[in-house]
Amino acid sequence: MTKTLIPVILAGGKGERFWPLSRKQRPKQFLSLDGSGKSLLQATAERLLTLGNGWDDLWVVTSEMLAAGVREQLPLLPPENLLAEPEGRDTAPAVAWTAIETAKRYGEDAVVGFFPADHWIGEPEEFVKTLEAAAELAKNQDAIATLGVKPSYASTGYGYIEQGEEIGSFAGFPAYRVARFTEKPDRTTAEEFVASGKFSWNGGIFVFRVGTVLTELRNHVPEMMAALEAKGAQAYSELPKISIDYALMEKTQKACVLPVGFSWDDLGDWNAIGRLLQGDKPNVELAKHVGIDTKGGIFYAADENEVIVTIGLEDVVVVRDGNVTLIVKKDRTQEIKQVIKVLGEDDKLKDLL
Repeated sequence: MTKTLIPVILAGGKGERFWPLSRKQRPKQFLSLDGSGKSLLQATAERLLTLGNGWDDLWVVTSEMLAAGVREQLPLLPPENLLAEPEGRDTAPAVAWTAIETAKRYGEDAVVGFFPADHWIGEPEEFVKTLEAAAELAKNQDAIATLGVKPSYASTGYGYIEQGEEIGSFAGFPAYRVARFTEKPDRTTAEEFVASGKFSWNGGIFVFRVGTVLTELRNHVPEMMAALEAKGAQAYSELPKISIDYALMEKTQKACVLPVGFSWDDLGDWNAIGRLLQGDKPNVELAKHVGIDTKGGIFYAADENEVIVTIGLEDVVVVRDGNVTLIVKKDRTQEIKQVIKVLGEDDKLKDLL
C-alpha cells in the first residue's frame, strides 16, 4: 500500500471542560461522547488507518500517566509507536519529539500528519481526500500544511487562519499561503473575519515533510530542539511549555492552508454535545431524564440506572458521574476550569479530579 502520510495522534490532553466525566485517569479522549460507543481516541485512530500501512504506521503521543489507557483503548497499536511524555509541555515538544523519532524510522522525506484525539469529523471519506491533498502540498511545495475549517458561525472559542495568496491546486483543493494566525478573537472581530470569507477556523491539524519541520523547529526553537535531539524524553524537565502554534506556525514562512468543507467539531466542552446531537429535540439526553417544562438542556449520566429529573429548567447542563453532580448554565461551561483549580487546592476534594 502506498503511504499517503504517517498519522500521529496527539492524545495527552486533560479535557478539563468535560469534568466530572473527564478526569485525570479517564480524560476526554477515552470517552464516548457522541453515542457511537467508540471513544474519541478510537474513532480518531479508525479514521486515520487508511492513510498509512494500517496500525504499523499509526503513532500516538500521550503522557506517561495515560499510556496504559491508550494501550487498553488501542490494543493493535505497536508498542514502539507509542511515545509517552514524562510531563506535559503542550504541543510543540510533542510534535518536535515525534518528528525526531519518525525521521529516524522513515527518513526525512516521509510526510507526517498530526491530529488531535478529540475531534469529531462528519464525512470521513472527504477528510481522507483532503489529507491526500495536504500530503501532496507538503511534499511538492516543502510546505507546512494546515487544514482550515469553514466557519459555520462567528466563534470566539477557536483560532482563525487568514488566507493569503493562492499557490495552486492540489488533488482538486486550492491552497493558500497563511497570511496570519489569530487566537480566539472577540465577538466583533470574529464576525468581521467570517463576513470577509478569507478566514477559516484553525483545526489544529498539520501535515509536513519531516525534514522540513525539523529544519524550521531548529531555526525557531533551537534550544528546545538541541535538548530533545540530545536527550529525547529525558529532556522534558528542562523544556518550555509552548504550543506548536506559538513555537512554529506563527513564525514560519512555510505555513499554507487548505480550506476544507467536511463537518468538524473540536468537542471542547459540553456544548459541543448539544451541537452534535440536539437536532430538533427539546433536550440532549444521554441519561434517563424526566423533564417537565424543560428545554435546551444537556443531560448525561454515567450510570444507566440513574435518573435525572428536572422541572422548569432551560439551557442547563446536568452531569452525573460517580460521587459528583455538575449543574451549570450552558453559557458558563468555560468556567468549569475554575472549579478544577478550586478542587486542586483543597486536599479533601483533590480526589474528584
